[in-house]
Amino acid sequence: MSEKPYVAITMGDPAGIGPEVVAKALQYASVYEKCRPFVVGSAAALQDAQSLIGSGSTRVAHSLDEVTGESGAVDVLDLENLDYGSIPRGKVSKAAGKASVEWILEAGEMAAAGRIQAIVTAPINKEACALAGYNDIGHMEIFQRQSGATEVATMLMADTLRVVHLTTHRSVRIACDYVTRENVLAKIELTHENFVNWGFPTPRIGVAALNPHASDGGLLGDEEAKQIAPAVQDATDRGIDVIGPVPADTIFNQAIDGKFDAVLAMYHDQGHIPIKVHNWSKSVSVNLGLPYIRTSVDHGTAFDIAGKGIADHESIMEAIEVAVDLVSDSKLR
Repeated sequence: MSEKPYVAITMGDPAGIGPEVVAKALQYASVYEKCRPFVVGSAAALQDAQSLIGSGSTRVAHSLDEVTGESGAVDVLDLENLDYGSIPRGKVSKAAGKASVEWILEAGEMAAAGRIQAIVTAPINKEACALAGYNDIGHMEIFQRQSGATEVATMLMADTLRVVHLTTHRSVRIACDYVTRENVLAKIELTHENFVNWGFPTPRIGVAALNPHASDGGLLGDEEAKQIAPAVQDATDRGIDVIGPVPADTIFNQAIDGKFDAVLAMYHDQGHIPIKVHNWSKSVSVNLGLPYIRTSVDHGTAFDIAGKGIADHESIMEAIEVAVDLVSDSKLR
């Protein structure tokens, strides 16, 4: 696009490291060279984080019309929905949970209306959100409910290892029930569609097995034969370049070596572990299926180090970079 895109950065739980990593990321003039970033959150929380790291200043905005997105000071769209001084740092708080979700919903409304071009999210605390009456499992579920998106998925990426998840925040016992021919096919198609939109003419997709050794011919389960393999065949019949089920102890190495553009993992830890072992600090989450670009850090609120000034901001820097890449030229690096 000809103009630099507006990128809303939601602060996450203000009692955690969200304000700190945001403050650290937005102290770099290079961020402003590619986009017009602004924070949706508490100006007081950001100012506290800037004081903690000894860098930065803020410009308070009360509407998007007041946001400049220019370097020199960080624009904060403050909904005035939080008494920052009253929340305990590094602890679960109903007030913090309520505010963090309201910031997410505000960003989602602006993105859905086309007023901003991307959303980058800092981490929320699910317990705090639940105390505030929000029972959505995470950001993706909040945005899905708000936007009415039907088929969504979480993709983690670190360098060129990209892993889409069939399920994320489900217990392993329940996640296994989601491994159906219909669900696997839907995620393969969603992955294919998004990667084509992101500049991959014929994306190569690998599908991980659920069971050890891809079930060893049925000795260790039957999901591969009854659910995953038929879904892969259905996708192949529709012209998608997909292989599977491939044993999970080999497929991610194959992807790192360049055999696949994306891997479909069957459950949360199956996909998260290889990403975080491969390159934790640079791992980023990208949503598939939402009607706008949303990326995120791949870490939590880290209450144990909140306020200590030692939080690593590399993940949110990567999340901003990926969001801008997707908006600007619709391509992943």
